[in-house]
Amino acid sequence: MQDLEMRASAMREDIVSMIAEAGSGHPGGSLSCADILCALYFGGVMDHDPGFPGSPSRDRFILSKGHAAPALYAALAHAGYLPREELKTLRKMGSRLQGHPDMHLLEGVEASTGSLGQGLSIACGMALGLRMDGIASTTFVLLGDGECQEGQVWEAAMYAAHMGLDNIVAIVDHNGLQIDGHVTEVCNPESIGDKFAAFGWDVVQVDGHDMASLVTTLTEAKQTRQGRPKLVVAETIKGRGVSFMEGQAGWHGKATNAEQTACALEEIRAAREERIRS
Repeated sequence: MQDLEMRASAMREDIVSMIAEAGSGHPGGSLSCADILCALYFGGVMDHDPGFPGSPSRDRFILSKGHAAPALYAALAHAGYLPREELKTLRKMGSRLQGHPDMHLLEGVEASTGSLGQGLSIACGMALGLRMDGIASTTFVLLGDGECQEGQVWEAAMYAAHMGLDNIVAIVDHNGLQIDGHVTEVCNPESIGDKFAAFGWDVVQVDGHDMASLVTTLTEAKQTRQGRPKLVVAETIKGRGVSFMEGQAGWHGKATNAEQTACALEEIRAAREERIRS
């Protein structure tokens, strides 16, 4: 698992760097889900091929919390869908790397997202289409816990269970914070896992920063086909890997200045070196 942890660390470094270069973006929620994306793309969970991104048999991934696009771009760059040097163009005029993912600009992006609450509905359509076409692929979708305040999430949850879409694996990045503060104080959606279970989903909980547990849990969720969609509630820390961002709602949507960027990158690199030594 050390190789995956090193990859996730490098992805965090890319996330901080590209947002700093852009001067805007969403570091907190991008850093909290980096381990999840690393497990999906590099842990043998998802079937995908950057050499044939349109393969009908590929697994699909939808970033419903589209503001965490830097995490997705970092994963796609490390996987070979785009050069890592291109990450520096985030949010710049003419770039393929818009502030929210655009499926018409970048291969590997399955859906244009950013308007919160829509990703699970898109996943339902994809999963139903795959089943109708006799394709055994899985559709993964990553939601934010604050996003689960949106009513459309629950319409999609009801539909997925009603249709028995067991080729959907939804993941909630459960970091407890959104732009205005703590999720439970803004508009409490808890318990998210219990609510999905009540809608007919199979629900499991995992430490969203434990790479081995993530790979095992996501793999089992993908392989289990018992007529019910699956939800993985991943317990995470907003701003994970950068001490002054961790658990701070204020880092939901702002870039670091030069001094903060240097400090953040130094922390990430130091933690990586310490992990290697251990």
